Amino acid sequence: MSTESTRIANPIYDGAFKYLLDDNRIAKLFLSTIIGEEIVELTFRPTEHRTDIDHRNVTVFRMDFSASIALPSGGKKLVILEIQKAKFATDIMRFRKYLGSQYASKDNVYEAGGRLRALPILSVYFLGHGLEHTHHPVIRVMRQYLDGMGQALPEAREEFIESLTHDSIIVQIPHLTNRRQNDIESLLGIFDQSQKDPKDAHSLSIREDDYPEKFQPIIRRLIKAISEPVVREIMDVEDDYLEDLEDMERTVAQLSSVIEQKEAVIEQKEAMLKNAIQSLVATGLSEAEALAKLVG
Repeated sequence: MSTESTRIANPIYDGAFKYLLDDNRIAKLFLSTIIGEEIVELTFRPTEHRTDIDHRNVTVFRMDFSASIALPSGGKKLVILEIQKAKFATDIMRFRKYLGSQYASKDNVYEAGGRLRALPILSVYFLGHGLEHTHHPVIRVMRQYLDGMGQALPEAREEFIESLTHDSIIVQIPHLTNRRQNDIESLLGIFDQSQKDPKDAHSLSIREDDYPEKFQPIIRRLIKAISEPVVREIMDVEDDYLEDLEDMERTVAQLSSVIEQKEAVIEQKEAMLKNAIQSLVATGLSEAEALAKLVG
């Protein structure tokens, strides 16, 4: 086995990841491996705002895929895919807001049986930070149909339930290191940040032989991405934008700390005043007289 390393674009960057999945054949291979279902048709629906390099207007990266998946019952599924490189206090509410907009969107329907049906949703989150309680690199949150006694229901999926609830897949990028136990973990090795070039965070150094032949098109696409000037420039912009966000987060945290300290001082003074009033009331004064004496 070859020990030579190859440089690829770091797909944790939005620009590199979008470049990777702009190729429909590769997007099918990537998503089919992630969700564990064969995608026979894939329509790419970018929902992210344009990256404006001149004005450094970069937003959090999102991609939607309207995927026709080979299921026993047929049908389609909307795959929502998001990457979050850094952890911010507003993450969860932002995810919820976006998810809610997808449930509410009139575009997320398909025609079957002569009528429009709601697209079932699968959300996939790539997190650049670890969760609090589990270190598993891949977490599948899959619903179950249970009766009132907790027994599994063998009946087919219900359109009503599938339209109003959804499964999720969470990938914890920091915990991908040296995890190659199955196809999905092998594929996700392209996100392993322990392979990051110490001189260039935009690239990873990998060994191509570590990846099965079927994933070689993905590797070749990321090799090509690292030499694309536009991709490199967008990654530079992302670094600047992320640094701005982190500075803002630190400023907010510092202001919150100052406010909390001032509130604690106010609460302490209020408690001291209350105790002083109670002490004077114990001598026979009314609360008003006690307060007037203290103020005077």
